[in-house]
Amino acid sequence: MPRILGIDPGSRITGFGVVEGSGNQLRHIASGCLRLPTGAFPERLRVLYRALTEVIAEHRPEAAVVEQVFVSRNPDSALKLGQARGAAICACVNAGLPVAEYTPGEIKQALVGHGRAGKAQVGYMVRMLLRLDTTPAEDAGDALAAAMCHLHQADVRARLTRAGA
Repeated sequence: MPRILGIDPGSRITGFGVVEGSGNQLRHIASGCLRLPTGAFPERLRVLYRALTEVIAEHRPEAAVVEQVFVSRNPDSALKLGQARGAAICACVNAGLPVAEYTPGEIKQALVGHGRAGKAQVGYMVRMLLRLDTTPAEDAGDALAAAMCHLHQADVRARLTRAGA
């Protein structure tokens, strides 16, 4: 079964989640939040890159998913988020992983059924679909949702291929 690393990048906290499976046979492998140090931003990016490199080495995913940037009203925050995404993508590409990207709306649509679902709804669906005892931390839950979205999209593509579409 495919093993996917989902990443919810942030300039202070980056969520990660590793899921394997297909269809409704999903299994939670690992998840957590990488809390980046305060201080110089380039140092935080270095820490993020190294931490994700360790996650990849430990859990050996076959592919990665990085949530696309949600453009906020604060340009400085959007730029920092984009740089964190870049560090995450570089860690994945350097490990030889193909990287997919989905918008927050696409991820919510795949998990909840509509693209404007709230954080609580996404967390609930992650908990139920992965049969977790507790709802994961928000950033880790978003990363797990991204990985699950990718697995769902792969299932849809496989069904379409089998149907000759």
